[in-house]
Amino acid sequence: MDSGRHAKEEQPGLFRSVLSFILMVAIVFVAAWLLRSFVIAPYKIPSGSMENTIMISDKLFAEKVSYYFRGPNPGEIVTFEDPEVEGRTLIKRCIAVAGQTVDLIDGAVYVDGQRLDEPYTNGQPSNPLSTAHGVSLEYPYTIPEGHIWVMGDNRQNSADSRYFGAISVEKVTGHAVMIYWPVNRVGTF
Repeated sequence: MDSGRHAKEEQPGLFRSVLSFILMVAIVFVAAWLLRSFVIAPYKIPSGSMENTIMISDKLFAEKVSYYFRGPNPGEIVTFEDPEVEGRTLIKRCIAVAGQTVDLIDGAVYVDGQRLDEPYTNGQPSNPLSTAHGVSLEYPYTIPEGHIWVMGDNRQNSADSRYFGAISVEKVTGHAVMIYWPVNRVGTF
């Protein structure tokens, strides 16, 4: 008689354990989704538009929290929704923000009349590009309200604001903060 009563007592304990495990797994998945959606996201770099700052196949983290309180600042590396391909994320350097004027003169970038010191371009010239269909740019170009001007560090191999125009701040998805892979390139920006 005792063995029957003992078996009945074990069933609720096993059920609770399984339910607890399923609940714990669900909480972990929800927490990971919330973290990735609202706090920090990993990215793998598919192109050379940011070389030599960020190399093809580098993996990095972009944090999202700071842009809930402020917009991107010039010099920051940002991730944003591709204005041409839905669902694709691009990464470039913010060069200028709303109200600032960008000019490209003799291969150099000028913001508000001041030539930028850009050691990250390794001396590559920053020339205008042929623009995307439906985009018209004339230099000097004043960045509209709610937008930023972005350019890849690899100026010879980057479709950026010179091609698709200024980007809406609403399309910015993160602020790149560190490379985490490969190990020999781990570091912050």
